[in-house]
Amino acid sequence: MKILKIALIALATLIAVPLVVAAIAKKDYSVERSITINKPRAQVFAFVKLLKNQDQYSKWATMDPAMKKTFTGTDGTIGFISAWDSQDPNVGVGEQEIKGITEGERLDFELRFKKPFEATDKAYMITESAGEKATLVKWGFNGHMKYPMNLMLLFMDFDKMLGGDLQIGLDNLKRVLEK
Repeated sequence: MKILKIALIALATLIAVPLVVAAIAKKDYSVERSITINKPRAQVFAFVKLLKNQDQYSKWATMDPAMKKTFTGTDGTIGFISAWDSQDPNVGVGEQEIKGITEGERLDFELRFKKPFEATDKAYMITESAGEKATLVKWGFNGHMKYPMNLMLLFMDFDKMLGGDLQIGLDNLKRVLEK
């Protein structure tokens, strides 16, 4: 009887401690990278506000050449949706929708991942003048993990996981625009 009581207390502790930690752990994460492109801001923004152009620079857009893509709406306008469907589990199934545009300055979009996991994250691209013929481009993501899944944020470094891919995309963007 005493052994059973100790085992039940140990089991309850093993369950309770992670749940308590998750209750006080952070639930939000953000990742951002930037690059300076030697082109005028208006030209850079006109290119990045078209989601179809991501095929030319985004690492994720090039990971599966067999990926099926569909588009809904008018590219470069609020409500435009770019969807993808891939058998590659590193790409999966999802879509992104333009949610806001501050012309010449900022593009906000929502990423909706469907497979291999479900999640909704916010993403953005910001352009800032860095001189007469140069533009600072910032590309970032903001995410939220619900309780108790946020416990994974203690073990996962989203900045490290996504930051490199963002930087590859920005390096590609610079190469494409500076040709």
